[in-house]
This record gives sequence, structure tokens and C-alpha cells, in this order.
Amino acid sequence: MNRVEVKPELLRWARERAGLSIDALVKRFPKINDWERGGVHPTLKQLEHFARATFTPIGFLFLHEPPVEKIPIPDFRKVGDSSLEHPSPDLLDTIYLCQQRQDWYRDFALSTGEEPLEFVGSAHLGDDIVTTAARIRHDLEFDIEERHRMSTWTDALRRFIRQADELGILVMVSGVVGSNNQRKLDPEEFRGFALVDPMAPLIFINGADTKAAQMFTLAHELAHIWLGESGVSNMQARAIPDQEIEHWCNRIAAEILVPLDLLRTEYDESADHHDEWNRLAKHFKVSTLVILRRIHDIGGLTREALWLAYEKELKRLSSQVAGSGGNFYLTLGARASQRFTRAIIASTLEGQTPFTESFRLLGFKKMETFNKLANNLRMGF
Repeated sequence: MNRVEVKPELLRWARERAGLSIDALVKRFPKINDWERGGVHPTLKQLEHFARATFTPIGFLFLHEPPVEKIPIPDFRKVGDSSLEHPSPDLLDTIYLCQQRQDWYRDFALSTGEEPLEFVGSAHLGDDIVTTAARIRHDLEFDIEERHRMSTWTDALRRFIRQADELGILVMVSGVVGSNNQRKLDPEEFRGFALVDPMAPLIFINGADTKAAQMFTLAHELAHIWLGESGVSNMQARAIPDQEIEHWCNRIAAEILVPLDLLRTEYDESADHHDEWNRLAKHFKVSTLVILRRIHDIGGLTREALWLAYEKELKRLSSQVAGSGGNFYLTLGARASQRFTRAIIASTLEGQTPFTESFRLLGFKKMETFNKLANNLRMGF
């Protein structure tokens, strides 16, 4: 049996890169301990299976030493005072897939004569926060009173996404890599990212986060689009980042969702604190975490009180992340964005895009799935 000479440190790197232990792989690869010690080499077929199991491009396993992988866009993620290193294959593969979708849509938009979107990069770091947030709300037709009348955060988030979509932004929401439900994304690693492009601005939201938290992520990434700065982040409403761009985007996001003038009018400081936080969260259709931060901004909470209350609320909300559920085809459309999905289906049905390319970018392999997705979007034959 022919075996492939591969350096043990590359096998160990691939396993650790995927966040997997020896125990997690030993049933599939009984000789993995020997492989990593260099006593035995795997066969080519075993190496191919190992690469798939660890989400590693197989070419990496033939290098002289482990590669240093970097996120292909600015990385604004932080934990405490430290930047995060060693992005997971889940994050990298999600960014790469979104870049491929963006490339396709840019070409599509140019071929159909669409004009560059003027709002992309129209803001600057020195711009007034209240004025800029108001302009973004106006461009999105973001009506806070309309949002107040919605019954759930899910309805409000769906409406928020649709508003961005109608403006020309590709908004993709998923809690997994592509359509692989076995590769779940970790909100602690990243909450979202923005890929800036005047023809095809794209926002990805980690769907494994709570619906209310996704509202803030979308607002934060919209600020990136208006600023014209791509980037991946794990910012929470509480954070006061030391990076100027993230600080600005957080302030814009908070003002988009909960304008301070309106909060001052609505806030009843004499009410029971927890009742008032929840009432305001329902009124503005945002997380109580955002409300806590905004109450702090108007002087209703000290910094210490904000941190204590925020940590308690964060623990409570962390146990409330909903499963995906719902209509599979509607979920599939949301994962790739309704705008992108409609465009690529139309292009494929017109013979401009090969079915194989459409299937790859949408994340499935069967013609039956394509037809059902098109019918769900009322775009079938």
C-alpha cells in the first residue's frame, strides 16, 4: 500500500487549526497518533479524508511548514486588550465564500447596467454621529415607530434586512458555513463582517447569535459600508473599542437603533430597572444590552453599574439563541441574501450562469433543490 510522506507537524497543525482533539478523530483515523509522531504515514486516500475532516486544503499538507493564515480583510476583533489570532477554518471559509458571491454579483450588476451605489463610502470618521445615523436611517427608510409596532425581534430583524436589501446591499445571515449544518459558526469568534464594494456591498451576520444581537451587528456593519471600510468584528454594544473605526461604527449603530433624543423622552428612571430595560428593548426592538449601553450614554447608569448589569443580561440572553427552523428554502435564501439568490437564479434560468456555478455559490448539489428554491421565490419555469 502506497503511503504519502507528510510532515507530522502539518498534520498536527491541521487538527489544531480545526479545533479538534486526537480523541475526536481517532475513531475515523485509528493511526492518527502514529501519524503525528511520524512513525507511520497515511495513504493518499486517508490523507484526503483527513483533509476533509479538518477542513484543510489538501495542498497545505504538502508544504514544508505550517502556513500562517491571515484573514483577507481588516480584522477588528478583540478579546480584552488582545487581537485574536489564528482564525478558524469556519471563519476563513465563510469569508472566502462571501467574496466569491460578491465577485459574481459585481459582474452581474455591471452586465445589467446598474450604477455604483452613492452611499458606499459616503461617510467619514469626523462626521457627526447623530447626523450620520439619521442619514443612514433615512436612506434605509428605517422607521422606529414602525419597528415599535412589530410583535417580535424576528419580524423587526427581517424588516431591517429587507430594507438594506432593497437599497442594494447583499445581507447574508447564517449560523453555519455555507449550507453545512455540521459546521456551526461561533459568535464569540466573530459576529459579522462587511465587504465594501460600490457595486456589491456585502454584510454577513452570524446567525448563531441571538436575534436581538443580530440587530446591532447589522447596524454596526451598515456603518462600515457607509464609511467604506471592510472588516470583521466581534463587537458588542457594551464595548468602547480603542480602534477608531470600530468606535465610530459602534456609536453609529447605537444611534441608528436607539436615538438618544428618543430614549431621553421614553426612559422612566423611576420605574423598576429590569422592567424598564425590557420595556425599552421591546419598544425599540433591540437587545436589552443595547438599551443598557444607551441608558449609560444619557447618564442613567455609571460605568460600573453598566458592566455589572451587562454581564447578568449577557448570561441570560446567551441561553436564548433560537434554532434555525422554518422553511428550508426561505432559510437558504437568507443565507445567501435574497438579492443575490434572485439574481443568480434569474441569470441561471436565462442561460448566463452555468447550473454548476449556481449550485456551488448557493450551496447545494441537486436540480430539485434549485427548482424548489426558484418556486419559493416565485421565479420557477
